[in-house]
Amino acid sequence: MSAINIKSLARQDVLHFLRSFDTVLTDCDGVLWMNMTPLPNSSSVMNLFRKLGKRIFYVTNNSTKTRDDLVEKCKTLKFQANKDDILCTSNLSACYLQSLGFRKKAYVIGSEAIAKELEQAGISYCGIGPDTISQNTLYSVFEKDPEVAAVIVGFDEHFSYPKMVKAATYLSDASVHFIGTNTDERFPVSNDVIIPGTGSLVRCIESCSERKAIIMGKPEEYMAKMLKERSNINPQRTLMIGDRCNTDIIFGTRCGFLTLLVLTGVTALSDVEKWKQSGQQEERDLVPNYYIDALGDLLPYLKELETLSEVS
Repeated sequence: MSAINIKSLARQDVLHFLRSFDTVLTDCDGVLWMNMTPLPNSSSVMNLFRKLGKRIFYVTNNSTKTRDDLVEKCKTLKFQANKDDILCTSNLSACYLQSLGFRKKAYVIGSEAIAKELEQAGISYCGIGPDTISQNTLYSVFEKDPEVAAVIVGFDEHFSYPKMVKAATYLSDASVHFIGTNTDERFPVSNDVIIPGTGSLVRCIESCSERKAIIMGKPEEYMAKMLKERSNINPQRTLMIGDRCNTDIIFGTRCGFLTLLVLTGVTALSDVEKWKQSGQQEERDLVPNYYIDALGDLLPYLKELETLSEVS
């Protein structure tokens, strides 16, 4: 891995890079938008990729949105997308249980999006919403639901001690499936506030249950498996774009994709420089093939490629 700055390349080399892939996988938060604010020219870049004949997939670890939600968000923010273009961990959690022939109930630490995806898959669930501490809660034993045979942990603003108790108790039965949507430690934000991500919650439940979750999102293999099953992509002609090296970039590296880091989210260039000098292979695997300040900076190069394509 070399971490080449796209802007340092000669014009012909940038065009060669843009012609070297047919499929574009992109993370969303920190790459395309921040909450409901699109990053400058990001939609123009993604839509022009599509116009140039490249297949586009939005590949996100965010478990707070369904595929339908993400299609609507894309449309609102001017990104062209349909349901088949999106892989998100709320949907993958439901797909994973479906693939097991799951017929019981899931206890969910997570958002309404996971609930909606489970409903669409015909899987019952419980646990959504606040679960607060009442008198003597810490020392009483709750009545387990005998139908619960899976625990799903995603992002949950209502995460609480009672939820930890219930998840760990269900998971004391080794036959109960343990699913984590993703391991992102924190969210990319534009201010100085640290927002703990799903990975913090997953690790908490792993600790108190003394079990390891099967992870749906990047960089783990289930998302790669589903991507390949659904799209039949050629890894050697695929680009993975992300803002976080320990999920997006290492996911691309493990799958044999080209990787492009944008510096608008979690990972800083100083981190990349440190990993480049590391003697540990695990850290060197975090280094992208290319990087650029922001996705929107690709727009002039893509416009030139479009012009050349029209001329030829």
